[in-house]
Amino acid sequence: MNRKTLPAPVRPLQAGFTLVEIMVVIVILGLLATLVFQNVVGVSDEARVQTAKTNCTNIAGSVRMYRAQMGKLPDSLDVLTSEEEKSKPWYLENLSDDPWGHPYELRIGNGPNDWEVCSCGPDESPNTDDDVTSKVSKEK
Repeated sequence: MNRKTLPAPVRPLQAGFTLVEIMVVIVILGLLATLVFQNVVGVSDEARVQTAKTNCTNIAGSVRMYRAQMGKLPDSLDVLTSEEEKSKPWYLENLSDDPWGHPYELRIGNGPNDWEVCSCGPDESPNTDDDVTSKVSKEK
């Protein structure tokens, strides 16, 4: 008698990932997240500086209109938002704080054209190198 031996039962391939494959995917995702985070943080800071520059320029335009019609600079930026000035061309609906939460300032220099609208900038300290301004004419 010829007996045939039955082959051993074959297990089906198990579906799933090994621990090494999962770890490789986690490392790759971590690297990608780090790259994206670094790019997003830098853009946010630059956007704040650009917003402050734009606001300084817009406020300076209102100061120029005030000066052209009144013959002098306003005593403060609050004059531009007062209810009595609502019908005037220099009127500002509201004067919000800068992106770092500090009020904009009107700095008046020595000459009639020596003034600027300023934000303290990212370090939040006045008269430093990172101040954002709308320089009109500054004597050096």
